[in-house]
Formats: sequence, structure tokens, C-alpha cells
Amino acid sequence: MSDAAVLKKLDIVATIKDGIAIGMKNIGPILVNVLLYLVTVWIPYLNVGTTIGLVIGIVSKASRGEAISFTEIFDSKYRKYMGEFFLAGGLVYMGILAGMCLFIIPGIVIAIAWSLALLLVVDKGKNPIEAITLSNNCTYGNKARIFGVNFILFLVYCIAVGIFSLIPILGMILILAVVIIYCFAFIGLQASIYKQLTENI
Repeated sequence: MSDAAVLKKLDIVATIKDGIAIGMKNIGPILVNVLLYLVTVWIPYLNVGTTIGLVIGIVSKASRGEAISFTEIFDSKYRKYMGEFFLAGGLVYMGILAGMCLFIIPGIVIAIAWSLALLLVVDKGKNPIEAITLSNNCTYGNKARIFGVNFILFLVYCIAVGIFSLIPILGMILILAVVIIYCFAFIGLQASIYKQLTENI
């Protein structure tokens, strides 16, 4: 990985705008895949691939601007990385847990530093240790920005929900709309961050 990739700085406003645009552009496929996941999540073995497809496959495809299939989560290629996915996930979880034991903040920092690891395992075919190292390198100097863009999006979501909760009946419909939009924007935001920080890998 080049030094340019390591030192790349996220623009908070541009990242939020790009993330929302990515999420809204793929609103149809994401919604259908989420519904299909909820219907089939109880099926053993199949649910492993669909989980990887939902949380990794859709984000990685969206980051490259590729068309997302309405049945993307059922692609058998996601089951290929089952072992690596769980191994990387376990390592990341243990690292975050250890950090949380040291008064929470280190755990948050580790969570952000290693946030791209699972994407790198499945999308780039990296082994778990290599993916965690690359994720740490890619997010270096950007942890505060990554936290910032996610916090701003969550803050806007909370404010909107708080306001609409004061409106009887119609407010519940508006809150549901806000929740759906937030989910799409969140996926788009992760795709934008991943796109920007791993473009040279």
C-alpha cells in the first residue's frame, strides 16, 4: 500500500454527502436484500452466506458503484469466505473487548481502526491478520473523522426521531421513514469511507 493511501484524509462533509448519495442510489436493492435476509435468516448454513453478503457484499459493491442484485445476498461466493470472515470477526471482537476493559475509549479506537478488516477479507481476499493490519493503516489519521461522520449522521437521526415522536399518529410513520433512511445512509457512509481509504489496495 502506498504512503498516499495511508495518509489520505477524509473530508467529513463530502463523505457524508457521498454516503447519503450512495445509500439513496441503491435504496431498492438494499431494501429487497434486507427483506430477503429477514425471511431466510433461520436457514442454517445459507444464513452465513446471506449475512456476509448483507454486511460486506452490498457495502463493497456500493463502494465501487457496481450494480447490486436484488438477490445479492444469495451469491455463493460469500460462503467461500466463511472461515476467514468468522476468524477475522473473532479477532476484531476480542481486540475491541480488551480495549473496552481499559475504560471504554481504547475499545472505540480499536473498533474504528479495525472497522475495514472484514471488508478487506471478503472483498480483497486478504487473510484476517493482514486485513486487520491494512485496516489499521488505512484508518490511521482518520479515526476522529470516521467517528465524526458516523456521530453526525446518528445525531441527525436522533434529533429527527425526537421531533417526530412529539407528533401523534403521523409521527410514527415519519419515524419509520427516518429509520429506513438512516439505514440506507449508514450503509452508504460505510461504502464511501471504504472506497476512499482503500482505493489503492
